[in-house]
Amino acid sequence: MTESILTQFILPLVLALIMFGMGLSLTKQDFLELGKEPKAIFVGLLGQVILLPILAFSIALLLDLDSHLAVGLMLVAACPGGTSSNIISHIARANLALSVSLTAVTTIICVVSTPLIIQLAINHFDSSSTEEFSLVTTTLGLIIITLLPVLLGISLRHKFPEQAKRSEAFFRGLSTSFLVLMIVAICYQEKDTLAESFSQVFSGAVLLNLMAITFGVLLGSVFQLSKKNSLTLGIEVGIQNGSMAILIAVSFLDRPEYAIAGGVYGLTMYLGASLLILAAKRFKQINPPNSG
Repeated sequence: MTESILTQFILPLVLALIMFGMGLSLTKQDFLELGKEPKAIFVGLLGQVILLPILAFSIALLLDLDSHLAVGLMLVAACPGGTSSNIISHIARANLALSVSLTAVTTIICVVSTPLIIQLAINHFDSSSTEEFSLVTTTLGLIIITLLPVLLGISLRHKFPEQAKRSEAFFRGLSTSFLVLMIVAICYQEKDTLAESFSQVFSGAVLLNLMAITFGVLLGSVFQLSKKNSLTLGIEVGIQNGSMAILIAVSFLDRPEYAIAGGVYGLTMYLGASLLILAAKRFKQINPPNSG
């Protein structure tokens, strides 16, 4: 009973609060950016919604991952960026407005795309699963715990901008703490499975992260975006909402073994992001703070 309350009520509620906090951080200006840089938004969506799942699928085949790890890696790739990518973009002095705009748009799109990618992954990698995946239930669940809280947060930010701004630090802390606790819990609950397949899942997570970041930057270069925007795309494509991936696996699918890849990726994704920031500084790809 306790586990059921935790996975079916408490965990979704906490994620909904995190998404509500993300909505509180969004302003009218963030959405105006969509019209200012339509090409950058389009390229970012291409990288995150289409390219990333293709990379995850290819890596799962290349490394011949166990079925639960392959589905888990696809689940990670199916999720939006989350607030972590926005924080890293701020630290990296990338285009924060573009990062926030992409996070908002992908969060909306993933309500539809994520269940479809999950269904594809389960059908291909884990067809022996006895649990029947419900596309409708998962889509409705994502609407309730992601889209509606974000929209509510946006509405309250518009009505109470100062109070919303003061609450940002709390929700960012909640997001980080929740991800860490989820990773620890999954590693403990699935410690035997994790021990048996650590080299597989670690290799898959690191490879996906490095390739996603690299391809994100390359997409920016191919489409002739600025170096600052290319850096932002590298971060957005490479940093995923690990909390959402774990929650979907545990609460929606009732398959905690799927969450292992999300937990490991939630740690390794900061490695690739750190290397990208260091490389950008090395080659002077980050503009000074007072430049345009």
